[in-house]
Amino acid sequence: MKKNLRLLPFILLLTGCQSFLDVQPELQVDESQAITNGSTAEAAVNGLYNRLGSDSYYGSNFPAISYLSGGDIQWTGSQSDPQQITARKLTADNGYVGSAWSAIYKTILQANYLLETVPTLSDPQLTADRKNQIQGEAYALRALSYFDLARGWGGVQLILKATHTPSDNTGITRSSLDDTYAQVLKDLTAAEPLLGNTTNRNKVTRKTVWALRARYHLYRKEWEQAETYASKLIDDAASYKLTKPYNAFFANNAVATTESVFEIAYTNSFKNGHYNWWLPPALSGRREWAPNDKLVTLLNDPTVGGNRSELIAKTVPPGNLWYGKLYYRTPLGTDPAYVIRIAELYLIRAEARAQLGKTTTALADLNAVRDRAGVALSQASTKETLLLAIENERQVEFPFETDRWFNLIRTGRVAAVLGITDVNKYVLPIPNSEILADKALTQNPGY
Repeated sequence: MKKNLRLLPFILLLTGCQSFLDVQPELQVDESQAITNGSTAEAAVNGLYNRLGSDSYYGSNFPAISYLSGGDIQWTGSQSDPQQITARKLTADNGYVGSAWSAIYKTILQANYLLETVPTLSDPQLTADRKNQIQGEAYALRALSYFDLARGWGGVQLILKATHTPSDNTGITRSSLDDTYAQVLKDLTAAEPLLGNTTNRNKVTRKTVWALRARYHLYRKEWEQAETYASKLIDDAASYKLTKPYNAFFANNAVATTESVFEIAYTNSFKNGHYNWWLPPALSGRREWAPNDKLVTLLNDPTVGGNRSELIAKTVPPGNLWYGKLYYRTPLGTDPAYVIRIAELYLIRAEARAQLGKTTTALADLNAVRDRAGVALSQASTKETLLLAIENERQVEFPFETDRWFNLIRTGRVAAVLGITDVNKYVLPIPNSEILADKALTQNPGY
């Protein structure tokens, strides 16, 4: 990881996103050219979101690791890296895993530099409220980054200070999983009072933090807090509600609907790379992966998928190939990346309530999602049947998002559902290049 930590502040400021991922770490630029006033601070905030949405993070690779691992997506192309993932033969030199790790840490480094620099700036353009907002966004996105590292790789190195020279942030050992998650909560807690209580589906606000906390508390099995924070969003019906029918949040070039709590926006110059891997060649994609027969059957079953069948389509004869169409837009690559939707908050609260013995209200939350999809209401009446129903609902609600694999790991269901009994495979390998670059970094067992 240290080669990533040596990126200097000016490099972190750049907003071209994908182009600056290739900057060599030894390049050094005087800090006076970096964040020095309000306009450069604003550019750096934009750069932070571009880091989050880069091809290697939410723009393609990190979600792909989850849905390619989850058992419902088949590899159909020529690349070896996704083949390793779907075949469950990951190695520590897998390019998808390596680039995701690198992109997440680059997002953290960008946040660190903003947190260090913005409070020191004196510029009339930067009011106290605006400084607070920027710091709140940086804390929240650093929290999301460490959350993703924790659920992907386990305990990781906690880099909490800006990197100015190659010797900064060296020799840091991996923290435990509990300590990594503790840092996530610390950052979310710091972010909340700094942010406005507004609705913005493309930028972090206090409401975004509440949604991320609901997810965090679910992963930590803190059911009361998960229920409380999910309710903050669900109860704000003027801002967040399930769109009907299901495809209303993505069809016909829809963006920033009431379905979205936080989605990353893309443009013709800053593209979401998912379309390239999902769409068939006739639609200018490569169709390197596709829904497998099991998922196609589930989505096309009116009693299971309901109108979520709109997530998939079939090419014309003689091909007759199923493909995913969540990412499809013109211009190509301008689809949002969905970080968290209100449907997830309903299912988080349903699970938390089931765990707390609140079966009636848990069922109501589950059925809100099912009703939106046009399927019959569930009759699950016990904790066990509710939890299984929620798991099955997630499978058809979020098949092309960052959900399936991580939730099966979280609930301890991956062995029963996917037949993976080697617990070493429940976390991703630390990239070999990072191990070689940093003697303080240790590999996960089994790799």
